[in-house]
Amino acid sequence: MTVHSTDKTIFTQRESEARSYCRGFDTVFTSAQGSELTDAEGNTYIDFLAGCSSLNYGHNDPDMKEALINHLLENKMGHALDLHTDSKGDFLRAYEEHILAPRGMDHKLMFVGPTGANAVEAAMKIARKATGRTNIIAFTNGFHGVTMGALAATGNGYHRGGAGMDTQGVTRMPYDAYAEGVDSVALLDQMLSDNSGGIDAPAAIMLETVQGEGGLNAASPEFIQGVEKVARKHGALFIIDDIQAGCGRTGTFFSFEEMGVMPDVVTQAKSISGFGLPMALVLVRPDYDVFGPAEHNGTFRGNTHAFVTATVAIKKFWADDAFQRELAVKSDVLREGLAAVADLVPGAFLKGRGLMQGVDVGTGELASEICGRCFEKGLVIETSGNDDQVVKVLAPLTTPMEQFRKGLQILRDAAEEIMAGRTQIAAE
Repeated sequence: MTVHSTDKTIFTQRESEARSYCRGFDTVFTSAQGSELTDAEGNTYIDFLAGCSSLNYGHNDPDMKEALINHLLENKMGHALDLHTDSKGDFLRAYEEHILAPRGMDHKLMFVGPTGANAVEAAMKIARKATGRTNIIAFTNGFHGVTMGALAATGNGYHRGGAGMDTQGVTRMPYDAYAEGVDSVALLDQMLSDNSGGIDAPAAIMLETVQGEGGLNAASPEFIQGVEKVARKHGALFIIDDIQAGCGRTGTFFSFEEMGVMPDVVTQAKSISGFGLPMALVLVRPDYDVFGPAEHNGTFRGNTHAFVTATVAIKKFWADDAFQRELAVKSDVLREGLAAVADLVPGAFLKGRGLMQGVDVGTGELASEICGRCFEKGLVIETSGNDDQVVKVLAPLTTPMEQFRKGLQILRDAAEEIMAGRTQIAAE
């Protein structure tokens, strides 16, 4: 029988101070299934974090797990650089049949290092090589990763401060509704059209349709369409970072599907493996597939084990529209549950769309208190935003409805308790 230690000393002694999520969820997790986590003391928690949207299909999906175990038992490839393998071929065929073809997309797939940041780095390099330009336009509150190129496009000052040097090559513009009364698309076009606008001709314009780490800021279709038109007008590639918002998180496989746009480049990571395994890729229109062999490379470009689970995920959830219809129902349930939370907090309001929604409660302090109380009551949930003021729900998309509603009730109860406590303190 395996005995799990509850002693956390080794983590504080030996793990870097850069550790993050474990500070908010101070226990030793030992197992997980579906939308539930279990710790070393036998406590169970509903998971509304899902690996920051890396586990859209839940923990240890049985079909993916079986395929992966069989792959291992048959001594299939464990690592293959970018060699041709049967598992990669299976993934490419499934992706073409169930993802690209139904959406009229002609993109090629470029496998990069296993993180979303590496996909963003590759996308920016592609744009620069394809256009001969260096400037990338990104947006306020955008989060694209913390490696140096991606960090230049990331808005968060805390993360940018970790660079230790200047980040360059990016011009930041206001996102949709960032500045009250400002038409962000018109401003962007005006500044690019004016010879004295001060912005170098861009290689690309890059954005998230819903800014996950930025606070669940959801852009309107009109804004996304407008940015694409500006990119076309000024000879820039149009890049959508779909790392957190993709793979069903906003209700469709890609977050931009119902917006009437077709990006030149799309970055994917997080849930693309289906199982929480490291994997990232870049979708690129054939005209912009400009890299020579190994010009952007990496020892782990293409995770063979992830190909196996990703293929199962695509065939299981995206071969027809049944799963997408389920997501639409859950989106309504989530909005209703979050509205009940917002009603408890003066000035609070809902943000995001699909299964990527949350409540802006005004301050990071209050959001942190609510999430802390949720954890005490058996719910793992995190914050986001420029001040961490948004309580963000990223539950696995496969969460059973009863468990989904239970998690939302825990969130409501936690918010009610925190607000009641604050009212009592104020009265005293």
